[in-house]
This record gives sequence, C-alpha cells and structure tokens, in this order.
Amino acid sequence: MTSTTAEHSFAVGSLVAARGREWVVLPESTPDFLVLQPLGGTMDDIAGVIPSIEEVNPASFGLPLATDLGDDRSARLLRDALRIGFRSSGGPFRSLAGLNVSPRPYQLVPLLLALRQDVVRLLVADDVGIGKTIEAGLIASELLAQGDASGLAVLCPPSLAQQWKQELSEKFGIDAELVLPGTVKRLQREAGYDKSIFEYFKHTIVSTDFIKSESKRHDFMRTAPDLVIVDEAHGVTADDSGKGGVGRTQRYELVRGLADDPDRHLVLVTATPHSGNDGAFRNLIGLLDSSLKTVDLSAETGRRKLAEHMVQRRRVDIRSYLKSDTKFPSDRQTIEVAYKLSPEHRAFFDAVLNYVRGQVQDTSGSKRDQRIRWWSALSLLRAMASSPASAAATLNTRAVGEDAESDAAAEKRGMAVVMDQVEDDGGEGIDVVPGSRPDALDETSREKRQLNAFLKTAGELQANPGQDAKLQLLVKRIRALIAEGFQPIVFCRFIPTAHYVSEYLRVVGKKKFDVEVVTGELPSEERAARIAAQAERASDTPKVLVATDCLSEGVNLQDGFQAVIHYDLAWNPTRHEQREGRVDRFGQLSDTVRALTIYGDDNGIDGIVLDVLLRKHESIRRDLGISVPVPPRSDQILSALLEGIMMRGKNGDQLELFSLTPEAEELDADWRSSAEQEKLSRSRFAQNAIRPEEVQKVVDAARRSLGDPDDVAGFVKAALEETGAHVDTTPDGLVAELTAAVPGIRNALGSDSKIRFVNDFPAPHHTSVLVRTDPVVAAAANYVLNSALDAQLTGKERPARRCGFIKTSAVDKLTVALLVRFRTKLVLPARLGDKTDMAEEARVLAFTGMPQNPVWLPEDAVEALLQARPDANAGDVTNMMAAILGSLDQLKDQLEQKARDVAEQIRDAHREVRIAARGDRAGQLGIRGLTVEPNLPVDVLGVYVYSPAGGTK
Repeated sequence: MTSTTAEHSFAVGSLVAARGREWVVLPESTPDFLVLQPLGGTMDDIAGVIPSIEEVNPASFGLPLATDLGDDRSARLLRDALRIGFRSSGGPFRSLAGLNVSPRPYQLVPLLLALRQDVVRLLVADDVGIGKTIEAGLIASELLAQGDASGLAVLCPPSLAQQWKQELSEKFGIDAELVLPGTVKRLQREAGYDKSIFEYFKHTIVSTDFIKSESKRHDFMRTAPDLVIVDEAHGVTADDSGKGGVGRTQRYELVRGLADDPDRHLVLVTATPHSGNDGAFRNLIGLLDSSLKTVDLSAETGRRKLAEHMVQRRRVDIRSYLKSDTKFPSDRQTIEVAYKLSPEHRAFFDAVLNYVRGQVQDTSGSKRDQRIRWWSALSLLRAMASSPASAAATLNTRAVGEDAESDAAAEKRGMAVVMDQVEDDGGEGIDVVPGSRPDALDETSREKRQLNAFLKTAGELQANPGQDAKLQLLVKRIRALIAEGFQPIVFCRFIPTAHYVSEYLRVVGKKKFDVEVVTGELPSEERAARIAAQAERASDTPKVLVATDCLSEGVNLQDGFQAVIHYDLAWNPTRHEQREGRVDRFGQLSDTVRALTIYGDDNGIDGIVLDVLLRKHESIRRDLGISVPVPPRSDQILSALLEGIMMRGKNGDQLELFSLTPEAEELDADWRSSAEQEKLSRSRFAQNAIRPEEVQKVVDAARRSLGDPDDVAGFVKAALEETGAHVDTTPDGLVAELTAAVPGIRNALGSDSKIRFVNDFPAPHHTSVLVRTDPVVAAAANYVLNSALDAQLTGKERPARRCGFIKTSAVDKLTVALLVRFRTKLVLPARLGDKTDMAEEARVLAFTGMPQNPVWLPEDAVEALLQARPDANAGDVTNMMAAILGSLDQLKDQLEQKARDVAEQIRDAHREVRIAARGDRAGQLGIRGLTVEPNLPVDVLGVYVYSPAGGTK
C-alpha cells in the first residue's frame, strides 16, 4: 500500500489510509465524517473517522510480492473467499448480498411484485409454513437498501414480537427495538420526552394491541415510519356490521389510518386472508387500494386488479418452483384416539351434567340471566372435559357475562370466550378458564353447597391423576411417539390443564424425557426464552413441550418438534390447523409429522365438536389441499346443538345423532360451498403476474455475482483442509474436525472441536448450511481473505496466497490470471431521493502474450483454467514471477477499461430488472438517473501464472 498526505475529498468506494491500516469509504460518509470498513474486514469492523481530527490519506492497493507464492489451490481459494464474503455486490437487488438467509426462488416473487409499485401495497397470503416472514423481510430490506424507505415498523401480536426481532436481526441485519408495555418507558427515556419513540428509533417491532388504543394510536400514526408490516393481518379487520368487537375495531382504525397516508409502504401478512366473512376480506384488501373494497372480483378486471396486490400460494404451487426442491414434510399423519371416563370421573361428570341441565332448563329471570346460566354451564362442562384442574378453576371464577350490561353483551362475551373466538385481545388471554360461579349466591343456598361440593370433588380428582383415563392415554401416546423418534407438543385449551399435564409428565417422565410448559401467563419474551432453554438442554434426552394456544399462531417450533397432540379439542378448526402448522412447515427436518387428537368417547361434548367441525375441516383440507375457514354461522349452530343435548337430556352414546340435524346439514352445505369458492378464488388470484422466467433471471444474476452452492461446498472443504482441519464428505454435506487446525481458523469459526455442515435447508440444531449466508461459512471466507492480505502470517495460518506459479499441461503457452476486485459507486434513483451505494465484484481475468499487447481469454476458458492441476514441479520461479509482476503496470489502461465494462454491466442489470418490474413506467420512476461509476485504479489481489508443463512429469 502507498499513501500521501494532502487535503482530499474521498469518494464512496475509494481506498484511504488511516490509523495504520487501509479502509474503504462507505456510502454513509460525509465530507466531515467518514464511515470506513477495513480492507478484508466485515461490517462488524466499521469505524467512524473525523478527517479534521485524524489523518486520512488516499491509498492504493499494492501488487503482491514475488516471494508470496502458493500452489494451484490458492487462486481458487482466494477467489471464492472474495465472492462468498461479499456483502455489497453489484447485483440489481441491493440487499441480497448482505443477508444472512438464502431465499428460495419462490420467496422472490413477492419482492418482484412489490418492486412493481411506486408505493408498495401488498398482501402476502401464502399458506402456513411457507416462509411469509422471510418474504416480508426481503421486501423491507430491499426497500431500505434502495432508499425507497427510511424506517420500518412491524405490527404484530405481542407473542410474536421477540421472534420478529430475532428474524430481522439474524437474517436481514435490521436491528429493531421492541415496543411493548414492558419496554416503552425505557425507550421513551432514551428517546427523550420531547420526541416520539418512533421518531427516535429507526426500526421498531410494535405490539398491535399495545398501540391500538385511542391514547396511543394517533401519535403512532403521526410518527410511524414510511414502511409498515402488519403480521397476522386477518386480526385487524371485521365486517361493517360492527360484530368484530372493540379490539378489532381499534386495530382496523389503526391500520386504516396508516394506509390513508398515500406515501406509506404497507405489507400485510396472513395465512388466512379470507375467514369466511366477505365483508372482513373486503376491508382487508381495501387497505391496499380503496377501490378493492367494492371492485367486482368475479370479473376479469377485478381479479387482475387484486392480483397486482396479493400473493397467495399453496405448498404444492411452490414445492418445486424453478426446479428448486423445497423440503416440506411429505406426510402429515392425523390420528384420533378416544378414551372413556374412569368410574370416578364418570360419577363426577354425571353429577355436574345433571346440575347443568337444571341450569339450562331454568327459565326464571331475564333473558340475560338465562344466557349467563347457559354460558356458565357450557364453560363448566368444557373445563371438566379438559381436566379436573380446569374444572376447579372455573368453579372458582366469576360466571361468563356477569359484568355484561345487556343480554346481547352477555351473549357476545360467552360466544367469544367459550367458542374460541377470542381475538379482540390479539391472542392474549386466549387460554384463561371461563368462569361458571354466579355472583349473587346465598351462602346457605342449595346451589352454593352443590358448587362447593363439585369444587371439592374436582380437587380430589386433580390430586389423583392415576384415575384420569385421558391423562393416562396421553402418557401412553407420548411414550409411543418418542419410541418412534418423534418429539411432541401437547396443546391444552386452558392454563390449569397445561400445568396439571406438565406436572404429571415430569413425574412419570423423570430422566426419560424433558418436559417444559409455556402458557399465556408468561410475557412473550419469557415464552421464547423457555423454548430456547429447552432446546439447549441435553440433546440426547427426548423433549415434550406442553403449551396452550398462546403458541398456536405464528411461532416457529419445527426445529425441535415433529408431532402435535391435541389434548383438548379446539372449538375452532382454524386453531387446530394453526397448532399443527407449528411443526408442519418449511424447516422441518422430518419427512413425516404426526397430529394426534385425543377425545372423550363418552363425555357429552367432544363427539359433537368432532363430527360437526373438526372432521369436516380435515376432510375438506385433504380434498382441496388447503384449509377453509368454518362458515360464520358455525358457532350458533354448534351452540344450538349443544343446547339441545342439555335441554333434551341425551347421553354420550346418542350425541352423534345430533350431527344429522337440519342445522348441522345446513352448516355442512355452507362449508362445502365456501370450500368451492375458496378453490375458485385460489385459481383466480394465484400469482401469475410475475412469470417464472423473470424470477429465474434474478436467481441467475445473484448466483453469478455471489457464487452458487457448489462453490461454497468446495471452498469450505478446501479452506478448512488447508488450515489443518480434517474434513469428511457425508451424503448430506461435510463434517470438519478442527482439533488439529490452526488457532486462527478455530477462533474465526468459534469452535475448537467439530462442525457439521449440510448441503441445504432445513438444518438440524447447531448445524451449519453450505450457503454463502451461513455465519460459519462467511467467517471462513473472511479468514481466508484477511489472512491472505496479512503477509506476516505463515504456513497453514495463510491457506491462500496472492501469487502462484503452476506448471500444467492444461495450457500450451504462458498464461497469467489476475484476481481483480472492482469497486463501484452506484447512484440509485429512489422515491426519497438518490441513494448512493457501493458495490464490489470479484473477477478472474486471464491473458496470454505480453502485457503491452495482451490476448484476453473468454470467460469459459478462464473458468477451465482455474480447474487446472499442476503436472510438474515449478522449481525456483521467484525471479520470473518478479518480472511478470513488474510488467503489470502496462495493463493499467486495459484494467481500467475492464472496470468501466463491469460498471456498464452492473448498470444494465439494474436497468433490466427495473424495466422488467415496472415496465413502461421505468423512465418515469427515475431510471434515467441511475449511474454506475468505477473506482479506479482496480485492486489486483492475486496474480497466478500458468506455464506449459511440456513433457516433464
């Protein structure tokens, strides 16, 4: 390196010398404050320098020394280290090189669709487990990287906030603050009380239900960033009848207010965009474009309009998209197992059922009083069917609807909490036991004595779990699943049941399986912490997670579990599907997942729920390959059927007769009709606006710039072997034993022992993936590059060298290969103003003849040259190498022309993608303002000479 002292203005991408080392000037720099990244360093090594205080001088990248000779592997190692380690390539998608995730080709479709819009308004409605978080994250990172957005807010249920924070940080490099009830005071102190949190913090993840209230949402709408992602977006809209409740109304007003800003990007994410309520669906898509609320979706023009804003695909649509196999579980095995109540539980159930029947048949009091008795009776029966612990809890809790001011309010509250409609609180409180104890009971009344007797019996049964046939069946099934290699999640409806189950499992499973319990009592951070802690415990001990429906939506649990047990039936089929979606999703290592439903054969309730709801839902899912929400009237029909049982006094063996009632048949007909409409809708709105060949161009461009998976696997194996590690090839990847490796590589990789690599996702826990975005792969690439640039290192500490002389029969004349790094400054026209960025491209150029008149090899010949192997010893070639290095100055003009050619190629790639995305509007959107300029001189990192071997072997 050389440097001179003078006053300079440093361009983006230029080299400077400061603090005793060389740096690259990054786009965030200003004349008064330089943001610098060291040559060969990573984003973690970035520093800020004030030129008026510290000496900063221009620098140039020197040629290697003739004595820095390596063998034939050096060229490939250093080239691949450059390509794999890049985080600012010249490709047209500015964010892809910097991601720590390798998106599947199908996940690029929403990104391309988003880039077609001046202001992004998009509904990502792919099925459960396809990777909607990654799709939304890709859109966000690209808009931020291109300068089309300046900040991000993610609105989500509080239970998903921590997961969003982790995903954005680890995969997209976006560090966002959590805005939750427990964090807001600290954030406000940090921001200062004269400024909004959302003005001070660039990126945030916000609890929708915290920010939706009247006192908070207006300030958020005023200061929210220009890019908002709304997760679980189906929960923010209801139809115009007002039946959605206060919570839904507030959420809708919040998002509606955000959408009213015509300059705000809005990405809605949900696996269930249409819950069977057409009005709610219209309100949802109306957030994207107000005209969609009333457009005729049966007409071609209406469907085409919606297709501009909506992506909705099933697994079958994307499993082999662009011939890229995406590994979802190939088989979901669903099983139902029944139990009969033990004599002790049977006697208790019969006694309570007689009491409940009397309550339901009692016509005294107002209609409100009658409905409170009905919902309290149903709450008690449902809690009993769950567990003695939940029965005791409901007998100790105020009756459902007691605080309602009208019979309509009492009905609405009962329907919500008993029939699993709890959505107005965003899923919080979803697992609380509904009450059944009336407020105004005389202490000496017969009813009070009866309830107290029930409470005592429930406590006695809770203390004797060996008499609980349902619990004993669960233990038997868990043992069987574990014996077959499955680790299950046990879903319970109520918090007391989850604790009752987990406590017993810990007793019977001591030293045989590890049991953890997660319920809605815990804040979302603690839920995530418990799951993570269980995953980190002894890997050779099978794991069982007991959870309530606080984990049924949005949480990724496929890493550690392969089975779901429905210990309690959900009275909402969508919730059953959500539970199973925690393990049946992309990233699941097992080809088969299990879904086991436990139900009571004689408890008076489960048979109706199974026949009328769950079995029909599963039948439709199998027929269509998609889940269709139950029609809106299902709750009233189910309630009527259950009420008929209680009023008429039917026993458990006769319950299935009620599934043949006119009401049940009407529900079945409505559901089948909804299913056909959903099937038609899917075919209408399937994303055909982005053609596969357009996506293929993006994939090909990224692979050319960043390297393909074969490059990565070969590089990792060679790099680790050159540093002394022992590497074995396995059917699914590599296993590297690092014990004998040099300390530098062990420190870089963060391991002193063994690392397992797999070829592709999904990957087991504590396993690396052979893709350039994997942190261990990136660390290996950075080590190879940094060590090659550090001439003080010797031996295996420097697996790659900057020079090489190879005698090979692969050439018939002296051929010189140059490993060149092109640094390029890009000015990208963006909605918020031009965005200056820096790009790097690594190329191998090769020529024959003399430097003053070189004959350059075509690209395919260069690639073949890099595969050449030595056929003879080179001997002492130091003087020859020095002479060749000394003549390279004569290539200066030609290399600078190559740099201009690369800049032109980058500009053309950007133009092609923008025109493909925006068509005729590309010019209007500022594509004429796109400029790409090379930073000169170019960096020659490596010089490798290939000499004919002749007849010498």
